[in-house]
Amino acid sequence: MKNWLIFISVFIVSLSLVISILVLWRAETPFNSIEEQAEQLALDAKALASVSESYTYNGKSSYVTVFGVDEYGDQKAVFVPTNLEEDSIQEVFLEDGITEKEALSVLKNEGNVQKVLHIKLGYEEPGAVWEATYLNDQDKLNYVYILFENGEWWKRIKNL
Repeated sequence: MKNWLIFISVFIVSLSLVISILVLWRAETPFNSIEEQAEQLALDAKALASVSESYTYNGKSSYVTVFGVDEYGDQKAVFVPTNLEEDSIQEVFLEDGITEKEALSVLKNEGNVQKVLHIKLGYEEPGAVWEATYLNDQDKLNYVYILFENGEWWKRIKNL
């Protein structure tokens, strides 16, 4: 009887682990697929000659931010809408704005940053923005948006 209890316990734990891994893997599939399609669209539209990184940015509209180098060797960020319309692609040269480190230092000047959760370059109404998510000293969630072109604050959502 004891062996049956051990077997059933191990079986249930193993089954739960396998199901959890499958669910997480299937949940990532749409993001990976749209990122690959956006990278290919950025290459096909000749916005980039090579791609180094991409991620999904969800703001008022969803974009895939694709980083890479154009045919002249300039580093760019290309914002491809998730509906993959080539006419709606936006782009910025990375040398024309602040870097991720500079955006992070602007954020740290806020004073009450305990832990930075992520910082992403995305596209919103005023143009390219750095979205930073952090926990303050009271463990409250905060979102701040810093303009890419000059490092000024655009929007702050605090104490969630």
